[in-house]
Amino acid sequence: MPNNRLHQRLGGGALALTVALTPIPTADACTRAVYLGPDDTIITVRSMDWKSDLGSNLWSFPRGMARDGAAGPTAIRWTSKYGSVITTAFDAATADGMNERGLVANLLYLSEADYVQPAPGDPRLPLSISAWVQYLLDNYATVAEAVAALRAEPFYVVPVASPDGVAGNVHVSISDAAGDSAVFEYIGGKLVIHHGRQYQVMTNSPIYQHQLALDAYWQQIGGTIMLPGTNRAADRFVRASFYINAIPQTTDNAEAVASAFSVIRNVSVPLGISTPGQPNISSTLWRTVADHKNRRYYFESTRTPNVFWVNLAELDFTPGTAAGKLTLTGGAIYAGNVAAQFTPQAPFEFLAVPVN
Repeated sequence: MPNNRLHQRLGGGALALTVALTPIPTADACTRAVYLGPDDTIITVRSMDWKSDLGSNLWSFPRGMARDGAAGPTAIRWTSKYGSVITTAFDAATADGMNERGLVANLLYLSEADYVQPAPGDPRLPLSISAWVQYLLDNYATVAEAVAALRAEPFYVVPVASPDGVAGNVHVSISDAAGDSAVFEYIGGKLVIHHGRQYQVMTNSPIYQHQLALDAYWQQIGGTIMLPGTNRAADRFVRASFYINAIPQTTDNAEAVASAFSVIRNVSVPLGISTPGQPNISSTLWRTVADHKNRRYYFESTRTPNVFWVNLAELDFTPGTAAGKLTLTGGAIYAGNVAAQFTPQAPFEFLAVPVN
């Protein structure tokens, strides 16, 4: 005799199953989740998965920096309102970071990204995808502020391939010290925004509305019964969504950070693993944990033995202060608070859009 309860669950999850069984384009993978604890204990975690060495380093940027959107002579320009600590990709793009007001931005791959094709006379200004995260960190203190500004679309993002030849297909998540979140995607040539505290988790393919449908299906089953275990983006989304809410909700900061680290490690892809038929599903290279309340930015490389962090309060973000670099390439190993170890250096240039 059939299990009617299970049948109802499966029927109610028809859309999710259809999405789950649809082949997902191969892509480089990442995961992001937000821990919503009591007493404003808000922590954003992310993994960076990529097929080659990203040459990532940490940088600190002061307020008052004149910026160029790296998309030709008409690119959007701005002056940074807030200082930030960021992690680069190839020292040519901002991939992740936190600003001094506690806004966090994360760049993740999205195969389905389809960008704006501006018509003649379009008033929006171009912005290279390499500077998208930095624009957000430079200009906004909260998610609501960023969403309100970007709904007006003062710019459109222009993709550019990475130095190792990967197409510039990404989406961006942001979170703030109040626990608010937003996801920005370009789908079908239009900017799509998901805004709300409930949008705690983001991975890669499929597009975000389909990720949410998959998660709703698995919530009916319940994570204590069964969770999908592969390294596919949809499976990582479900596991991260379950575990980020299942871990203890505590005001003990050390415990909260440790628990958040355990979630992002759980959804990481083992170093050196390969997936038959999906050659671009990639190993986790590094992880970050951003403590919004204490303005502390943790970094963990999968190739070094220590976790280290930056206390943003110990950095000088005064306008006119030099940018600082913490070199991670070449086997450098750090531990503890590294705020005093940034060295003054001219800022890197954002990967520019080729101009015909």
